[in-house]
Amino acid sequence: MAELLSVNRGTAEHIVGYAPLTGIHKRSLERARIERLGLVGDAVCDPKHHGGPDQAIYVYFADDYQFWADQLGRRLEPGLFGDNLTISGVTGREVAVGDRFALGEVLLEVTYHRTPCMTFAALMGDKMWVKTFHRANRPGAYCRVLSPGEVTPGMAVDHRPFAGERVTVSELMSFDGAKEIPGDFMRRALATPIREKTRFKYETRLADLF
Repeated sequence: MAELLSVNRGTAEHIVGYAPLTGIHKRSLERARIERLGLVGDAVCDPKHHGGPDQAIYVYFADDYQFWADQLGRRLEPGLFGDNLTISGVTGREVAVGDRFALGEVLLEVTYHRTPCMTFAALMGDKMWVKTFHRANRPGAYCRVLSPGEVTPGMAVDHRPFAGERVTVSELMSFDGAKEIPGDFMRRALATPIREKTRFKYETRLADLF
C-alpha cells in the first residue's frame, strides 16, 4: 500500500532575484482540506498556467525525489518541487492519465503531467533546470478532485490504475514542445480523462489532419 508522506501548502512569495510572486514555496502541514479547486489556502499566482479544476492538486513521488537526491547529491524535502502531496510506494513514471488515488474520503484523478517553467528554475537556482528536469522525464502528476475531504501525513493511499488506454505522464511529457504529435498518440490520449485544455488541442489538431 502506498503512503502519503507529506501535505504541502504555499503562500504568495518572491524568490530572491525573481520578480513574479509565486506559490511554489510549499511548507508541510499536519492536516489540510482538499476541495474541488485544490488544497484550501494554497496560493495560485499564475492562474493561466496553474490551478483550476484539472490541475487542482500536484502530486510528486518519493521514488522521483530519490532520483533527484542522487543526481544532486543532497537530501530533498517533500514539497520542494511545489507538490501538494508527496506519495511513496508508487512508481511515478508509470502513473497514467485516469489513474486514481484514494486517501480516506478524498479521491483524485490524474489529468496531466507537470511542465517545468522558469519559476521552477529560479526556485532551484539553476538556469538550466527546465531542460534538466525535462530530460529526466519524471514530471509528477496533476490531478482533479473527484471527492473532497481532509488529508494527513501517514495516510494510506490506494492507487487505482486506469483500466482503459494507458498514457503515462512520462509519455505525455516526452511530447512537450513537439511541433508534430503522432495522430495515433493523440487518439490514445483522447480515450483517457485528460485535462480539457489538452483535449481541445488534440481534437483541433486531429480535425486539421482531414
